[in-house]
Amino acid sequence: MATGVTRIFIDADACPVKEEIYRVAGRHRLMTFVVSNSWMRIPENPLIEQVVVDDGFDAADNWIAEKVVAGDVVITSDIPLADRSLKNGAVVLGPTGKPFTEQSIGMSLAMRDLNAHLRETGDISGGNAPFSKKDRSQFLNMLENTLQKLRKR
Repeated sequence: MATGVTRIFIDADACPVKEEIYRVAGRHRLMTFVVSNSWMRIPENPLIEQVVVDDGFDAADNWIAEKVVAGDVVITSDIPLADRSLKNGAVVLGPTGKPFTEQSIGMSLAMRDLNAHLRETGDISGGNAPFSKKDRSQFLNMLENTLQKLRKR
């Protein structure tokens, strides 16, 4: 069930590009939901709604997955949430601007599971590379391009 109007859902607890999303969404006059397990400062704007969920496992992910529909945009680095959102017809972007697609999500899930196993066995340690200015720039370009394409539909 599509709403006809694109909305943006931010998996906000660890999202490094919230300010960029607010600016781009504001330019496009899009409703934006900032979903997190705890209160955070957001701009005072009637188009930005903060949703604080309980701190149960995957509570923010569940809220987003239950609300998102075709034509919406989800910003997350959580691969299972990306998968659920894609199945609902949403466009999904990681905070580095990398799009999650029907074609790429299976490999992303497999790599996530493999890396978790390798961390458990001690074969690898650490996490993702630090977030860079290039990542921020790529994200801004991808979000703008995505919204332009959705508007033309």
